Amino acid sequence: MAFSEFESKKIERAASEFLENRRPPVDIRPKLDIDVRVSGQSVQIVEIRPHFREPSTIIESPVAKATYVKKAQRWKIYWMRSDLKWHLYTPEPESRSIEEFFAIVNGDENGCFFG
Repeated sequence: MAFSEFESKKIERAASEFLENRRPPVDIRPKLDIDVRVSGQSVQIVEIRPHFREPSTIIESPVAKATYVKKAQRWKIYWMRSDLKWHLYTPEPESRSIEEFFAIVNGDENGCFFG
């Protein structure tokens, strides 16, 4: 089930604020950028960069994911480990709002999301 129009606008606003604060300077973005994607009940942050051997090929690497659990009214927070699987972010496995999720990722206290 997709998000309602109200929820979608809230996510869009929070994502926009996160990207405004976190994206690299404009002149660096062709070499390194980040974006937020919404799919189903999940919001995913991806890192975008050209492939190092084939610069015309763009690589998108997942960084963080939040999945909304409607019954619990919480966002479950995941990070991509080196095994390329999503793992619960154990310091703070849930957030109450999408804004809180973006704040946790932006803080990245344990270096799980952006190294």
